[in-house]
Amino acid sequence: MIDILNSVIPTALFFSAPLILTALGGVFSERSGVVNIGLEGLMVMGAFVGIVFDLTFADALGAWTPWISVLVAGAIGGIFSVIHAVASVSFRADQVVSGVAINFLALGIGVFLTKQWYDKGQTDMVSEPFSSTNIPLLSDIPVIGKMFFHGVYTTSYLAIILAFAGWYVLYKTSFGLRLRAVGEHPMAADTNGINVFKMRYTAVIISGVLGGLGGSVFALTIASNFSATTIVGQGFMSLAAVIFGKWHPLGAMGAALFFGFAQSLSIISAGVPYLQNVPQVILLIAPYVLTILALAGFIGRAEAPKANGVPYIKGNR
Repeated sequence: MIDILNSVIPTALFFSAPLILTALGGVFSERSGVVNIGLEGLMVMGAFVGIVFDLTFADALGAWTPWISVLVAGAIGGIFSVIHAVASVSFRADQVVSGVAINFLALGIGVFLTKQWYDKGQTDMVSEPFSSTNIPLLSDIPVIGKMFFHGVYTTSYLAIILAFAGWYVLYKTSFGLRLRAVGEHPMAADTNGINVFKMRYTAVIISGVLGGLGGSVFALTIASNFSATTIVGQGFMSLAAVIFGKWHPLGAMGAALFFGFAQSLSIISAGVPYLQNVPQVILLIAPYVLTILALAGFIGRAEAPKANGVPYIKGNR
């Protein structure tokens, strides 16, 4: 059992990191009252930018390349999310339609530029991806050291730390209180002097930054290149984690860890006695099936912010 856990936990953390980051961005957006179906597109844009930046500057930046790549991808993700903010907040367009448009637009831009710059349907493999490491001191702890801190990716624990930071911001700061007020009752918030438009723009841009981080982390740890199929369903799985986690940062993190574990099944199956004889195709579709089952059994009990998806018509004070 210990050997099984030693292989399961690091792999589950490995697959969970992009989902945690992107789901956290979805929490911020939807807590402000803006539905963000475009998480998939934000991940696509982050993956594209992260890979292209890594390929371009690997020789100059060396080992720092993947870290700077994810920061650049996060910045571009934030800029790209402004499109969704303008459509859904300023123009009061249907937020679901705007999010779907973001998904198509991001994929179209990524595939088109990949074809133009690399003259093929996918980029080259990066030479400076993230690599696994042993966390000093913690990896030497008996039993749990090898499970949680041996051969892990630093990005996994950074994602978890950001989830706790997101919880603190949303529930322990005045900014978080204003953001949640805008998502629950924007008119009351406006009456009390809170700039509804500004708060919603800020929340959507934060979701873009985190979505870009999530996509680039996925590309630079799991895929190592970019193509039309690099991000397939990861953003929607992150959106499911937002709902499954009751629009709470730590709940979304827990749901992302669960979905990350589901994705790891196809990798660890050879070392798990009960999974060795399960057809590989079943294990590959398991994350999506579990996502549907989780939402089907949970959707009736999860209550979204009351103003989620509802444009604020009164306007800025």
